[in-house]
Amino acid sequence: MTNRVSPALAIPASMLILGYSLPSWSLPLSPGDRIKLTIPEGELFNGTYEVNLDGTLNIPHLQPITVAGLEPAQIEQTLTAAFIDRKLFNPAFIQTTVQVVEWAAIQVNVSGATFQPGRILINQRTPDARARITQASGDYSPERFLTAAIRAAGGVMPNADLENVQLIRNGETQTIDLRGVLEGDHFNDVPLMAGDRIVIPDAGKFQNKLVRPSQITIEGVRIFLSNLTQPAAGNAGNASAGISRDATAFKYGSRMSQAVIAGNCAGGSASNARRRAVLVRTDRMTGKTQVVDRSIEDLLRNSIEDANNPLLLPDDGIACYDSKSTNLRGVAETLSTIFSPFSLLFNLFR
Repeated sequence: MTNRVSPALAIPASMLILGYSLPSWSLPLSPGDRIKLTIPEGELFNGTYEVNLDGTLNIPHLQPITVAGLEPAQIEQTLTAAFIDRKLFNPAFIQTTVQVVEWAAIQVNVSGATFQPGRILINQRTPDARARITQASGDYSPERFLTAAIRAAGGVMPNADLENVQLIRNGETQTIDLRGVLEGDHFNDVPLMAGDRIVIPDAGKFQNKLVRPSQITIEGVRIFLSNLTQPAAGNAGNASAGISRDATAFKYGSRMSQAVIAGNCAGGSASNARRRAVLVRTDRMTGKTQVVDRSIEDLLRNSIEDANNPLLLPDDGIACYDSKSTNLRGVAETLSTIFSPFSLLFNLFR
């Protein structure tokens, strides 16, 4: 499959000098898209048409015309040829204009190194948004592009190979380099059509540079955090647990040490200085569980390596455990309560 720009979108030389550019593909039509057909002195054919489920248009006095995958300029040429073949217009005078008035929601398939792979619906619009579109002379759809589909699939995982992203359309494959998304350089954000398949390959390694908010990664992570020095009925929002809803939400790129601090696991008395934190993570691809056990003091003071202070991923769980001295103190307090004279007298006369 070769990159191309529609003839209708030719760029003036002055704009090229100024550095303007267009995506390598114009937006192709899909089922559900609506176009406006205008032909001077062709009132019988003028109007708004919707692309059928089979990718065709039904134009009066013509057989169904296949337009799915075509760009507006190509549809103009196809319709003009059909009108001439049926001798409905004089070839010397016919002027066919096709304008997209609404880009529909489409389904594409995303697989590979994303957090939520599967069949994705992109470019959904509310009824109010659709009503505003019908009042306009055109439609722009930023959600019908490759990056939007990846974002809708949960964003790329840290092991994604952005240099070799594959787009499969009608049995043909194009390899796309998306590294420019993170580096601030130009990249090929390809327009999509219904039925496209996107494959994000596995790079075979964890890449820290992918663990930050961007156009193709998640904004933040929600983790499960437990810190119960004193038993409580529940964690979230419980004063004795010291954990609120905000303490379990982090920007993508945060580390285990930040979760430990947010959960009030760090600091406190000298007797509790040897607390430990355990991170539990399940690999989404293999289903295997990884456990990282760290001393909180070492985690905060010697957290310069990824192995010692892992980056947080969605649905990670972190539990903070008390030190031995705190546990022994708790046992002693329990025993003193049980065997105190007042408790014994109370039990005798109860």
